[in-house]
Amino acid sequence: MKKLRYFISALLIAAMPASLLSCSSKDDAPKYSKELDTSVREEIHKNAAESDLLTGDKLENGVIKWLSDWDINPDGTGKNVPTDLAVFQERYGGTVKYYKCTYENRYDKLAEYINSDEGIDFFYGGNLDAFPNGAIKKIFAPIDDYIDFDSPLWEDVKDLNDSFIWNGKHYMAGVQATGDKVGVIYNRKTVAEAGLEDPADLFAKGEWDWDAFENMLEQYVDPSKQRYGIDGWWFEFGLMNTIGIPPVSLENGKLVSNIGDPSMERVQNWMYELSQKGYVAIGSEDLGWEAKPAYIGEGKTLFYPAGLYEFYKEKSQWSKTFGNDAFFVPMPKDPKADEYYIPTGFEAYMLVCGGSNPEGVAKYLDCKRFTHLDEDTKALADKQFTDDYGWSQEMLDMKNSMQELAEENPVIDISKGISDDCGELLDDSLRKAARGTPWNETYESIYATVDKYLEKINAAPEAADIE
Repeated sequence: MKKLRYFISALLIAAMPASLLSCSSKDDAPKYSKELDTSVREEIHKNAAESDLLTGDKLENGVIKWLSDWDINPDGTGKNVPTDLAVFQERYGGTVKYYKCTYENRYDKLAEYINSDEGIDFFYGGNLDAFPNGAIKKIFAPIDDYIDFDSPLWEDVKDLNDSFIWNGKHYMAGVQATGDKVGVIYNRKTVAEAGLEDPADLFAKGEWDWDAFENMLEQYVDPSKQRYGIDGWWFEFGLMNTIGIPPVSLENGKLVSNIGDPSMERVQNWMYELSQKGYVAIGSEDLGWEAKPAYIGEGKTLFYPAGLYEFYKEKSQWSKTFGNDAFFVPMPKDPKADEYYIPTGFEAYMLVCGGSNPEGVAKYLDCKRFTHLDEDTKALADKQFTDDYGWSQEMLDMKNSMQELAEENPVIDISKGISDDCGELLDDSLRKAARGTPWNETYESIYATVDKYLEKINAAPEAADIE
């Protein structure tokens, strides 16, 4: 499991010269490992030039500095130049300069770069651990002066962005709600050989819910035959998010705890039952605390809930782990929920305080919105997706179905971004039921503490010393 680390305020870290930072980028120009076909580039150029959605001239300063554990430019996963980046290149002459970090030390490196005056421009907010903590600590800057959320490019996601306003400002620029945050990965051959109905067929019939999910586990799991149930580090929050109520929500500019909601109690009690029945593989005597995704490909594990990023690689890479018959479906529907809710991601980006080119970042994000809205360009992006990653049309259709669910009923969980201590407490505590601790015990031990954390933040939304 990747241990989430929360950043330390840049004000508390001694300034370091940029030459000493291990997360540096030596060249301004990105190194393209794969280039778009000339005809594709020409079509992207034509679409971007003729559309009224994109405004303004080429940028005087087209370089925007990106700090992350993953590169927007092509990398070793086999992806081509992303379509939105190609739009940015063609329309505005833009370039993304990549500053490489590890996932674990990205916030430490960000603080170091801020103190070094390197001028990092933007940072990924979609991990949902940067807001509102980053706004409170003044690591990130409001983006309202650079993006018009009422414009034709952004009006479709205005309400979504408006639901994450802190102290009257937008600190996250959310390009879209996403349905690929957590899906149930499985192997169709394993399911067929066990005499079970394909989850994709159940989903198509409107029958893929908690009951169907548990019924399959009941029929399949038998540790004596090396047949295990649920593996991975994503499933607890994946199942929790199907109730449609996040652990903490932002209402009228204030943080509100939902851990006492009856639906939260219901899902926690259900995960406890799954644990008691032996359906949770990770942490068991047989598997221990190391996730074993390759067991999906080997036919030993039934379900591996994880982000679909597991398939955003060349087919030879993902099929090596999950098998040629790998597939995925949304998390199962809560049968008592009023709608079909799934874990909803938020493709969002943050402006870094002291960044050198916020205007350039805004134009890049405009290009990302353009890629979603312009039908011809979106079609190019979809084709590129299947070409780069070896997806079937059925896989793309399922991803699109998940995207539709996310956009229809977005429920975005910001519990990891509240504060260091509160985020860690919730992340650890809300997993305990699936590991054998009754929910009532966990709730009694944390609810007052969570309330105090939220009260402190709500009482001083601009304080920089909240930990």
